[in-house]
Formats: sequence, structure tokens, C-alpha cells
Amino acid sequence: MKTTITLKIEKLSNNKKLPYYATEGSAGMDITAGIDSPVEIKPLERKLIPTGIIIELPEGYEAQIRPRSGLSIKHGITLVNCVGTIDEDYRGEVCVPLVNLSDTSYEIQPGERIAQMIISPTQKVEMEIIEKVSSTARAAGGFGSTGR
Repeated sequence: MKTTITLKIEKLSNNKKLPYYATEGSAGMDITAGIDSPVEIKPLERKLIPTGIIIELPEGYEAQIRPRSGLSIKHGITLVNCVGTIDEDYRGEVCVPLVNLSDTSYEIQPGERIAQMIISPTQKVEMEIIEKVSSTARAAGGFGSTGR
């Protein structure tokens, strides 16, 4: 069962294309570079790329900004922060922090798909201080403790 919510979007003057689902089964919306001219990202360089949109998320939701697999595997372009979180009360322009992990420069073109955005519900928690957490078979094993 799919739930549909409304995402309000303010389109800025430099926006070339609104976020969109590339296919019927896409989990994330492609978001594009809201730039007027190409932006070069040199090897190991980081650049903050504007998208030309401001979003208004419904209460209880976040937007996750994730890398595009094609850009990362073909050109070494990915997100500096792996996954970015946009909180429901943020009202600034959505920008994407890209990094070039390849050994060659790459030019981001105006309107190019640079990331994907997933809208997800959030859950607030209440914390309870306890004397000791319960034990499990795994215990504190991590970082490869369960095998290859």
C-alpha cells in the first residue's frame, strides 16, 4: 500500500526542473542542479550545488538526499556527507554537497540530475536511563564480527 503526501515546493528562478520520479517504481525523486552555467569539480574537490528549490515538508517527515549511483560509479561524484537530512522546519534552498573522488575533473551541467531525494516519516523517541541493556547472542560484536 502506497501512501501519498503533498510536498510543497517553491521554485527559484535558477531551477531547471522540479524533482521527479524517473520510473513508476522509483523510491527517490531525481533532483537537478539549479545552476545557470557549468560548475567544475576537480579531483578530491567539494562543491555545494544549489537545486533552485525550497521545500516545505509535512509535519513528521524528513527529506533524505542520497547520491545517484550512475554519477558515483561512472564519474566518482558522490555526496560529501553520504546521506543528507533535511528537517521538516528547514526553509532554505536545497543544496547538494558533492565531492569528486575520481582522478579527473567533472563538470556539473545546468539541469543535470545530481542526487535523489526520498521523503520519509520520522519518529521521535523518549529516552529511559537504565542500569544495563539486555544481552543478545551478538553482544558488542561489530565491524565484521558476523563474517563476510
